[in-house]
Amino acid sequence: PNPVCYDGFEPSGRMHIAQGVGKALNVNKLTAAGCTFKFWVADWFAQLNNKMGGDLKKIQTVGRYMVEVWKSVGMNLDRVEFISSSEEINSRADEYWPLVMDIARRNSLARVVRCSQIMGRNETDDLAASQIFYPCMQCADIFFLKADICQLGMDQRKVNMLAREYCTEIKRKLKPIILSHAMLPGLLEGQEKMSKSDPNSAIFMEDTEQEVKTKLKKSFCPPAIVEGNPCIAYAHQIVMPWFKGFSVERPEQNGGNKTYTTREELEADYLSGALHPGDLKAALVKGINIILQPVRDHFKNDPDAKKLLDTVKKYKVTR
Repeated sequence: PNPVCYDGFEPSGRMHIAQGVGKALNVNKLTAAGCTFKFWVADWFAQLNNKMGGDLKKIQTVGRYMVEVWKSVGMNLDRVEFISSSEEINSRADEYWPLVMDIARRNSLARVVRCSQIMGRNETDDLAASQIFYPCMQCADIFFLKADICQLGMDQRKVNMLAREYCTEIKRKLKPIILSHAMLPGLLEGQEKMSKSDPNSAIFMEDTEQEVKTKLKKSFCPPAIVEGNPCIAYAHQIVMPWFKGFSVERPEQNGGNKTYTTREELEADYLSGALHPGDLKAALVKGINIILQPVRDHFKNDPDAKKLLDTVKKYKVTR
């Protein structure tokens, strides 16, 4: 058996750490288990959703930059395919568009609008006609790519469920498995999700050591509270799985060095006050900077990658 996993991404700007490191961790787990991973480089979808001002050439440039990030951070690409949505759809249009049309025909407008969260929109937003079409296309992608497993974030679950409902409607027994990952919150108070348009809400994959330190120093990290605490989330979703542990270094009088291997152990110490916010943040700075250094080196030393990054940084991020 060779299960096919899929994730689609809109090339919409610089890559933040959840998309870069979090996705690399998940892909490596699945390919190590024998899966093939198909990345749907959703350039047409980004255009439909007005990313990069709807400029397809800019969107495709961002897509190439994102692939460079994953290559440099340590994603094992042996069983990974990057597929351009515009190229693949154009080459198999007679297969794709009848599927999109059938999904659209079988669902009400209200059901499709409920999926608007997948585009970073709300049901109450004034949606463009293109954004009504988008969920039907994303639903079709799953079958078009012959995906067995949909490995996307929790914010994509509504369209994944639409795909399972479609299977019931057409009496298809084998439904796609939905394997959703948790969303990494923004660094500031009350931010449920990182935002590419707010550089202070996220750590980006090529941020300098100082930028990482500054952002984490300013981040929301209330003492003895784990719920809604982005620093706790960064520790157990990024650093701990990457290093198979979360190491805190501190003087003996402040508790001495300690390595946490479970989320429960980390949270228990933080709730009790045994782990201070300052020590948590210092450990995050060290761990994240180690993870990101190969990415920085790649974009500094590879002339093509450097040119891509310089170009992407000049683009205006649009919603």
